Amino acid sequence: MIKKIIFQKIAFHNIQKKDLYKYIEQKKLFVFPSGSGIPLIMEDKKYYLSLKKADYVFFDSGFFVLLLSILKNIRVDKFSGFKFLYIFFNYLKKNKNKKIFCIDPNTLFSKSNQKYLKKIGIKKIYSYVAPNYKPSNLIDKKLIKKINKIKPDYILTNIGGGTQEILGLYLKKNLKNKATIICTGGAISFFTGDQAPISKFIDKIYLGWLLRLIFNPLIFYKRYLYALRLFPMVLFNKVKVVNG
Repeated sequence: MIKKIIFQKIAFHNIQKKDLYKYIEQKKLFVFPSGSGIPLIMEDKKYYLSLKKADYVFFDSGFFVLLLSILKNIRVDKFSGFKFLYIFFNYLKKNKNKKIFCIDPNTLFSKSNQKYLKKIGIKKIYSYVAPNYKPSNLIDKKLIKKINKIKPDYILTNIGGGTQEILGLYLKKNLKNKATIICTGGAISFFTGDQAPISKFIDKIYLGWLLRLIFNPLIFYKRYLYALRLFPMVLFNKVKVVNG
C-alpha cells in the first residue's frame, strides 16, 4: 500500500525504496517536482495539469518534506530524482537489453548521457535533442514519430523542470506504444559529472541543493528564493493523507 499525500489536488506518492522495482516496470508517467517547481502550479495551468495527470508524483523536494513534517505533522520519505536514477541505473545493469530513449537539452549533454549509459552496459540507447519548447503550446510530432518507430521501454526527459512534466504528459497522451516516462530533468548530470557531484549521503541529508548552489550560484539562488513560496502554500492549504 502506498501512502498518498493530496496537496492542491495533486497526489504525491510516498514510495519506499524496497518497493520501487515493481513500479519501475510499470509503463507510467513519473514526475519529480522540485521545491521551486511546486509553486508554479499557482500560475502555470499546463504544469499544474501535468502533475495532476501523472501516474506517480515523487517527493523530490526536501524542503517540501520538511514543511509537511513541521507545519502539518505529516511524515513522508524524500525520494529525489537522484535517488530514483541511482536505483534505476542499478536495475538497468541487470536488464541491459532494455531500450532507453533520452530527450536531451543539447548535443553536448546528449553525448555525455550516451557515454554514461554505455559505460554501465546499456546496449540500446537512442537520443533526441529537444528543440526550445514553449510549454504553453508544446507539440513535437517529429519526436512522437521517432519514439513510435523505436518503441523504447524507458524514456528519460533530461530537460528543465516546468517543461519536462508537460512534455511527459504530451508523450503519455500521444504515443501509440506505452513506455515508462521518467521526468528527472538534469538529475542524470549528477552521474555524468556535468553537474555538482552529489552522493547518496549528501542526498540523504537534504544538502543536494547546497552543492548545486555552490557550483552554479547564478542559476540556483533564484530558484531557491522562489521555493520559499512553498511555506505559505503548505501553511494555509489543507493537506490530506490517503492510505492505499
